[in-house]
Formats: sequence, structure tokens, C-alpha cells
Amino acid sequence: MRTDNREIKNTIISIYFIILVVAILLATIFKSYHLVEGSSLYVLLGLLIAVVIVHFVARFFEYDSDGANVIITNSGLILNDYFNYRENKVEVARNKLTGYKIVNYYLYKSLIVYTTNSKGQVSKERFNITLLKRKKVRYVRQSLKKIIKENKSHKLG
Repeated sequence: MRTDNREIKNTIISIYFIILVVAILLATIFKSYHLVEGSSLYVLLGLLIAVVIVHFVARFFEYDSDGANVIITNSGLILNDYFNYRENKVEVARNKLTGYKIVNYYLYKSLIVYTTNSKGQVSKERFNITLLKRKKVRYVRQSLKKIIKENKSHKLG
């Protein structure tokens, strides 16, 4: 099964644009009416916090379980075409997958995948799935559950 959140890119670019326009508008209003002393600093600080939150949450997610390997990729959305500065990619054999966990915080949702290496040690990889639609999260969960169930039945058999 293959899924991703490619369609969210335009929404994130729009959010960045709206944040920029609102910041310029507020800075102009505060400066012209002298509502708050040092208001430009407050607007700049609010803009910076909003951009950091959007940047932290806005990640591209791709899941591919077709074939012998499971490939899970996380990368940045905005400058991903030019340089891939935030990529997290895991390609693991289906039989090495031992577990998963989906953690839902208030503004952030993550997928934790547990795999075993050749020495039998369990490693943990974390992926940002915040912008993945609920239906697609359900598909990823079903696929991972099926793979883990197959792996357990092969160990028992």
C-alpha cells in the first residue's frame, strides 16, 4: 500500500503567506496608531513563533509497503525540491518490522516504528504524521498491523 500527504503542500505555502501578510498588517497598524510601545517587536516575536510552529509541524510523509521492503519517508515541505535538509527515510525488510505506535499530542502526531537489526537489537524510528489525513493514518495502521501479524505467525510456525 502506498500513501502520502502531497496535497497539503499548497495549504502550507498559503499559511506561510497569510502569516506574513498578517504580520505586516499588524506592524503597520501598531506603528501608525502607537497602540503599544515597542509593538513591532511583539509582532516580530509572534510571527517568529508562528513560523516555528508551522515549520515544526509541516512535514511530507510517504509510506510504501508494496514489495519486500517497507519504505517510510519524512521530509520538509517548502524547500524539498532544491535541497533535502530534513529527510528521515527508513527502508526495512518486512520481516524485520516488530511493532509500531501512533502518538497523538495536541498539535503534533507521530508514528514510531520498531525494527530489529541483524544482531537482534530493537531500534526505534520516529516520523511526523501530523498533516496526514485521518483516513490515511487508518490505512497505515492497518498495513502495519497486517505486516506485524504476518511476522508473528511466521515466528510461531
